[in-house]
Amino acid sequence: QVQLVEFGGGLVQAGGSLRLSCVASGRTFNNYIMGWFRQAPGKEREFVGRISRSSTTYYEDSVKGRFTISRDNAKNTVYLQMNSLKPEDTAVYYCAATIDHATAASLYMYWGQGTQVTVSS
Repeated sequence: QVQLVEFGGGLVQAGGSLRLSCVASGRTFNNYIMGWFRQAPGKEREFVGRISRSSTTYYEDSVKGRFTISRDNAKNTVYLQMNSLKPEDTAVYYCAATIDHATAASLYMYWGQGTQVTVSS
């Protein structure tokens, strides 16, 4: 089992920045590929990006160049740095763990509880 807890959500104006953190406990963190997802009201959960065990990253097109995922295996933590935020980035953000290079939420085995990010216009 892996337990994931997200931190760092909040309210920010358009054009601003936020950094989310996701702290893992339980089984070995660096065995897992870590992903970030988001879910806006009335919409399905969507893939934001992921980071491999060796810190290779992959992003969904709408966040490329604005969002950056990093990980610190010594701290069992993965980060999502979000810059140039837009109102359409408003959602609950989740971190998740998988052993696959996946974009589908169904392939992620462990999930955090989510943290709300609200971007005002």
